[in-house]
Amino acid sequence: FTRRFNVPLIGMTRKPESSLAKQSDCPLVLPASPEACPNKQAPTTSTTAMLALADALAVTLMERRGFTSEDFRTFHPGGKLGQRLLHVHDVMHGVDTLPLISPDALMAEALVTMTSHSFGCVGVVDDTGVLAGIVTDGDLRRHMADNLVAMKVGDVMTTGPKVTSADALAVEALAIMNDRSITSLFVLDDGGVPVGLVHIHDLLRVGVA
Repeated sequence: FTRRFNVPLIGMTRKPESSLAKQSDCPLVLPASPEACPNKQAPTTSTTAMLALADALAVTLMERRGFTSEDFRTFHPGGKLGQRLLHVHDVMHGVDTLPLISPDALMAEALVTMTSHSFGCVGVVDDTGVLAGIVTDGDLRRHMADNLVAMKVGDVMTTGPKVTSADALAVEALAIMNDRSITSLFVLDDGGVPVGLVHIHDLLRVGVA
């Protein structure tokens, strides 16, 4: 096959006189070290040396070709490593689906927005569209004794919520969720404007969590 299509052949062997070595354009001959097997028969030392040499070749080729994590994800999208290289923008909900509300709105409206979107939270944005805070299920429980529905969103919201960016790795978003015991993160652009939302269920769906 390699001769028919003029493909250079690299051969790895312990026997320089073998057919593989003779047919190879670049024979890599391993030293004839004794096997570690007590009977000196079962492949042990030779297989370990072969694996080490193959790994060295693979790493060298990756460096020479400039093979990146993005390339790995492209060629291995279904594998576990490929899933761990997914970015937030690959799994997030887009801007058209975001539960957003003004801090001057009443909590009655916020409850309707939160319920209709099923994310367990609602983002609070100011007049310029920048995220000013968030109202979560926890905020509702903390204010349950008050006249909640008549309160303004700005009086209930949590300021400075944990957020992420679209270019962050999905596993990084998961780490934030686990560290803060939360289930969703708003995704902001460089100006602090929400462009998406990632939920723990999204990460479970793609196998990241």
